[in-house]
Amino acid sequence: MFEIKPTSEMFTQKEAVILAIYEENKQQQPFYSQCNDALDGALDQYIQDGDVSNHYKAVSKVFTLNKIKTKRIYILGLGKKEKLTNQRLKSALGALFKQLQKDKITETSIVLDSFVTDEISAEVVAEVMAEAMVVAPFQFDTYQSGNNKPAIMLESITLLSDQASLPINHAIQKGRAMGYGVNTARQLVQIPGNLLTATDIAEYAKTMAVEYGFEVEFLNKQEMEQLGMGALLAVNQGSVEPPKMIVLKYQGREVWDDVTGLVGKGITFDTGGYSLKPKDGIVGMKGDMGGAAAVLGAMDVIGRLKPKQNVVAVIPSTDNMVSGSAFKPDDVITSMSGKTIEVLNTDAEGRLVLADAITYAKKQYQVSSIIDVATLTGGVVVALGDQVTGAMTNDETLYQAIESASKQAGEHIWQLPYNDLYQEQVRSSSIADLNNSPGRKAHAIMAGAFLAEFADDTSWVHLDIAGTSESEVSYDLGPKGPTGVMVRTLASYVLRK
Repeated sequence: MFEIKPTSEMFTQKEAVILAIYEENKQQQPFYSQCNDALDGALDQYIQDGDVSNHYKAVSKVFTLNKIKTKRIYILGLGKKEKLTNQRLKSALGALFKQLQKDKITETSIVLDSFVTDEISAEVVAEVMAEAMVVAPFQFDTYQSGNNKPAIMLESITLLSDQASLPINHAIQKGRAMGYGVNTARQLVQIPGNLLTATDIAEYAKTMAVEYGFEVEFLNKQEMEQLGMGALLAVNQGSVEPPKMIVLKYQGREVWDDVTGLVGKGITFDTGGYSLKPKDGIVGMKGDMGGAAAVLGAMDVIGRLKPKQNVVAVIPSTDNMVSGSAFKPDDVITSMSGKTIEVLNTDAEGRLVLADAITYAKKQYQVSSIIDVATLTGGVVVALGDQVTGAMTNDETLYQAIESASKQAGEHIWQLPYNDLYQEQVRSSSIADLNNSPGRKAHAIMAGAFLAEFADDTSWVHLDIAGTSESEVSYDLGPKGPTGVMVRTLASYVLRK
């Protein structure tokens, strides 16, 4: 799909050439000058007349009228160079690729070197471009009769650059891997709960394991009972669907040490149990496995790029249903760790399944650090909205590494407080070691503080994506719906570790 050629072949593409322009002096932008000269000064006139813009994220289309072999030139405005960041570049490229899809462009040349600045190298441009190309025009599979999914039209890209090709190829590989990982998570979250059970997620993980050579393990209900996973099993009590503890193990080093544990909440549908959700709140609860999807998306990236790291993904999966056998408020359950839990809210089920998953990752796979991802609380949406993921930690060094990875990925996180005051509240039960829902105050923090009881002295970061896992509108880098958030952060952390 990608080919690299020298910039001297700028006008040999038949369908389209893509050129970046900045607001700085156009005469100091040599590729713009070459295009302008080839079109007998037409670009200068178009800019003067307002038909072509160099403002940030403006996409302009110019037909060449047979003055050169290329039929049309797409000009992407990037504004002022000093304001351009990797994320702003990615968003601008997303807008461009959406326009190319709309115009049904199947092949194009991109003048890569026209994007390069003193701060943004050709390799960075190539990586960002490859990712944007995958995620921006993505469309979800649907269940409508007939094939209504629009095709991804762009089939061939030639990158025009006079830089060394090997680093650019590596950057393309990384960007594409990130994009496909995000789309994996997006598509999984979109699948309805009746078509994506815990067993179905396990089968998907098995397919991924075969493709990438991961070791795979599935614990069934009987095995969970033998291990004492009372928290996960309690959530599953009301369901006719069997639970699964899904494990993917990637060993990129000779010795199984310094292991990163990725734990993702896999609730395939959440009714709230006997603490039943209202009719408006229950719609969309097929997405309550967004944490599991993010972890699987990150493993997809890891499988493609094969870093020299050790990673284990642990996904506790079930639905949370109401029936005569379902667990109830006031129940006391015993987790795999041996800690007892008073259930005050059956809709606080995510933290219960994660508790057993965290314990299993520690005991069975000797993880050195744990990063859990979950659509855990409505409280984080109230606190941070839908653009920022809430985070908590017991290890500032690990958190700083995750925060750095999130900035590189363009996925904003914000650290919530965690201290003894919150620990006391989750330990406030009069009849058990812990209670699963101390109340509405600091709701998002209470959920994280509960999980910290199971991480214990293992380095841990918690990421609550309840607000960021879905977008209510279409945006430059994707459609309305599941976002695949945290795939890039998790993968970036592992790749940079």
